[in-house]
Amino acid sequence: MDDSRHQRRILKAAEGYLELDLPEQALRELDQIKTTDEFRCRYHILRGEAFRQREEFEAALLSYHKSHCGEPENLIVLMGMAWCYKRTGQLHRSIQMMKRALEVEPDNALIQFNLACYFSLDQDKSQALSWLGRAFRQDRSLISLVADETDFDPLRDDPDFQYMIETVGTTEKQG
Repeated sequence: MDDSRHQRRILKAAEGYLELDLPEQALRELDQIKTTDEFRCRYHILRGEAFRQREEFEAALLSYHKSHCGEPENLIVLMGMAWCYKRTGQLHRSIQMMKRALEVEPDNALIQFNLACYFSLDQDKSQALSWLGRAFRQDRSLISLVADETDFDPLRDDPDFQYMIETVGTTEKQG
């Protein structure tokens, strides 16, 4: 088997392991690859995802950064970096990454929802509610995530937040 096909097979196997939440096996597969320019970005993205699943956020950020230079508009990378920045106490960098992701896909409700989460954690009620409202306009079903999302805990007792959740929840049940 030629080297390029062999590397593609390994990358595909690593992706499969990640889908099954088996990051150790994915990393074991990826360790077999000699990174070449052809697969460098994909290799580092997969490593970033594996480290993120293992909750090794600093290592994930290193891998994401190595892939980011080659694919600066890759949503997996941007959102993965935001996720890891949040968990390493770099909330403002998380917000920056989500804003960059939004430049790539301005109507992506999940990105808008995540921005609302991060602004809630940052104690910026106005931005949090604004982004949450935008997310709900794109996808009302996101209301089902709010109850279990601890990022909204800083806003739970806020009357404006409660009104929005109640209004969207009522509309969702009627629709």
